[in-house]
Amino acid sequence: MDVVNKVLPESETRPEISHDDGDRERFAHYVQKDKITESAVTGNPVIALCGKVWVPNRDPKKFPVCPECKKAYEELMK
Repeated sequence: MDVVNKVLPESETRPEISHDDGDRERFAHYVQKDKITESAVTGNPVIALCGKVWVPNRDPKKFPVCPECKKAYEELMK
């Protein structure tokens, strides 16, 4: 089989988007609502208030809120 023309499954072609040590994977993060919608349509990563960069793909209601995002949000609301 010609390797140049081989079609790889999506899991083998999508890059790892998360750029941190994984500790923030346990939390739901604050991101601008329009950016979440855009990411759902385009697949582009989003940036949380705490700086985490990733493509959202899970239900945030199942996780506690990121303390760094919460603190940043509270500072913005002052």
